[in-house]
Amino acid sequence: MTGPVPLPPSPWDFVSAPWPEDDDCVAAGADLEPATIVEAYRHGLFPMPHDGELLWWSPVERGVLRPGDLRVSRSLRRSARRFSVTIDRDFPAVIRGCADPRRPGGWIDARIREAYGRLHDLGWAHSVEVWNDEGALVGGLYGLAVGRLFAGESMFHRATDASKVALVSLVEFLQSQAEDDYLVDTQWLTPHLASLGASTMTRAAYRRRIADLVDAPPLRWPSSITG
Repeated sequence: MTGPVPLPPSPWDFVSAPWPEDDDCVAAGADLEPATIVEAYRHGLFPMPHDGELLWWSPVERGVLRPGDLRVSRSLRRSARRFSVTIDRDFPAVIRGCADPRRPGGWIDARIREAYGRLHDLGWAHSVEVWNDEGALVGGLYGLAVGRLFAGESMFHRATDASKVALVSLVEFLQSQAEDDYLVDTQWLTPHLASLGASTMTRAAYRRRIADLVDAPPLRWPSSITG
């Protein structure tokens, strides 16, 4: 597949009601249909359940990784040589790894796994897999691609640096496809992501930045590549 399946209009309006200025959570309810999720991302929102309630978030300070900002240390370059990387080879295994209930702060429930699995089948959601030399999946990430915006949802690792290698490989792929006209959304900024060059944008700046990106022609995501 070289492009996502077109979706019908979403019945939900994510932009008319005023958003709280100092709260990352801006809406509740709606549904997890593919058209709903994609429409939300187009306007800077993403779903994340809390205590069983479906909530929609748009951080006041948005974590992003801008083109050219990725920092790859020598030790990470050496680490990367221990792994092989694929794209979209095993999306279900990656989302299971991210949803491991033993991870602190886990929020990926069965509804989210099903919803993003559908989006993957429709060509909107993508995964990056990191494998060790024995062929075991040891890390990865997944997210949604809307035009030239890649909205990262979650990453995991079972070997040192494996999630970092996944992110480096994602950025290298995006750079090869879109040069400097793309953006990686990381939702919030963590020390882990900051060490790789991620920074923040205000909510307003983020929404202005993605306005053209989400309307750009979709990238040519491969069925599977190996690196």
